Amino acid sequence: MKNKNKMFNKIMKRGKKASKESIEAPVPAPAAPPPTVTVNHASRTSVTPKPTAGPVVPPRPTTVEVLPNLKDTPINEKHGVFIRKVHVCCFFFDFVDTMKSAREKEIKRQTLAELIDIVQTGSCKMNEIMQDEMVKMIALNIFRCLPPAAHEITGGPGGDPEEEDMYMDPSWPHLQLVYELLLRYVVSSDTDARIAKRYLNHSFVLRLLDLFDCEDIREREYLKTILHRMYGRFMVHRPYIRSAMNNILYRFIFETERYGGVNELLEIISSIIYGFSVPMKEEHKLFLIRALIPLHKPKCVASYHQQLSYCMTLFVEKDYRLADIVIRGLLKCWPISNCGKEVLFLGELEEILEFTQSLEFKRCMVPLFKQIGRSIRSPHFQVAERALFWWNNEHIVALIAENRHVILPIIFDPLEKNIQYHWNQAINGLSSNVRRMFVEMDSELYERCQRQYEEKEIMAEKLEERRITTWKRLEETRCSGDVEFRRLPLAGCLLPRELEGKEKDPKKGGTCIDEVKYENENVFDLRYRHWIPKV
Repeated sequence: MKNKNKMFNKIMKRGKKASKESIEAPVPAPAAPPPTVTVNHASRTSVTPKPTAGPVVPPRPTTVEVLPNLKDTPINEKHGVFIRKVHVCCFFFDFVDTMKSAREKEIKRQTLAELIDIVQTGSCKMNEIMQDEMVKMIALNIFRCLPPAAHEITGGPGGDPEEEDMYMDPSWPHLQLVYELLLRYVVSSDTDARIAKRYLNHSFVLRLLDLFDCEDIREREYLKTILHRMYGRFMVHRPYIRSAMNNILYRFIFETERYGGVNELLEIISSIIYGFSVPMKEEHKLFLIRALIPLHKPKCVASYHQQLSYCMTLFVEKDYRLADIVIRGLLKCWPISNCGKEVLFLGELEEILEFTQSLEFKRCMVPLFKQIGRSIRSPHFQVAERALFWWNNEHIVALIAENRHVILPIIFDPLEKNIQYHWNQAINGLSSNVRRMFVEMDSELYERCQRQYEEKEIMAEKLEERRITTWKRLEETRCSGDVEFRRLPLAGCLLPRELEGKEKDPKKGGTCIDEVKYENENVFDLRYRHWIPKV
């Protein structure tokens, strides 16, 4: 009975529980709209993705405010405070008037200094939003309209940079901090190059290169360091940087001949050349031929010649087979009337020849020493002295001694004429020393050249005597009145009546005045070497 009563009680309890649940069930509410379901279908492009959790960019402040030090900020607020500090640095001020907005300028300076310390020490790890905002702030500060150069204000040609007063940008104290922040960001080990290249992109690099034309040399030094570091850090940007620098040099050579940062660009290029692998790519050889060699043409080459000469020497040092191309290129750009420029070229050629091998030297030695002979014979003593100093270089003397049978006949005449006729005593002594070196190298060759020189001198004396005699006879004939002369208005010379009608162009069957014989002598020898038109 007890068991039956227990079973009955359990059944009753279950019934009560079920009825209780049915009583407590809530009344169903009116039908609600179905929940929005996002279907990621390929044909539906208007679906907005679900927002991802991340730091929110705070609004830009309207005034410069003092923010708490980032070291004293809680970790969960550091990112927001960092971005607010970056926004403070986006304000612009008039730095010409030092008293205007002095408090705001000091706040900006302290904020920039703090940002530099944060990036350098890595005390606050920057996410992508923070890096983006910082690079935007840097671009706002450094990419600006540059003040006009001195030659643009005066309207005259640019003068010597060493003689002009160096331009000092009044905003440089703040610009320097911005450039320092950019430099620390580029070289920091915490900076991920794969992320940073999104913000330091091709447009940023191109605008950075445009700033090299600024007048302030301090800014160009920072630009040089930053661009060099970017070239080494971001390999994906290397071809673009080289191409952009090529275009700047082309515009300088063939269009403007004015660009402030040629020195700094050449220093960057020299470090790039130093890293070239051998054998050298065709792209790098074309850069040598199309950009570096033509850089010797502008009149202002003296201002950047030291850096240019180093680049040319590095090319030959990397690949000695380029020596012939470089030397012949320099000879094509050789100055005619600029003695200072010619002295620079002689010094550059000497440096290049130190890395030139014998085989390459033989290919270019004839045109090279023809020009050296003209430089030795130059009336400007510095040009002649610099050319004669080549014989103090042991490597060049060894190359000359190996090819003395070709070189000595070329420069023998200038050496002898210098010894006999040059006005400067130092040039006379240097020429005698060079001649003595050739005598010690090969006395027989020297004697043979001496005989040829004496024969040429004798022939030259005979021609000069004949010319003088001819002119005397012409003057005597004119004074005696045996021949009647008339003046040609177009040619401005005297012509005997007997020669009328013979002054036509020989290509049309006429005769040149030089070829007409009068009394068995060529009486119109040197004076009438042009064609005289028929009147």
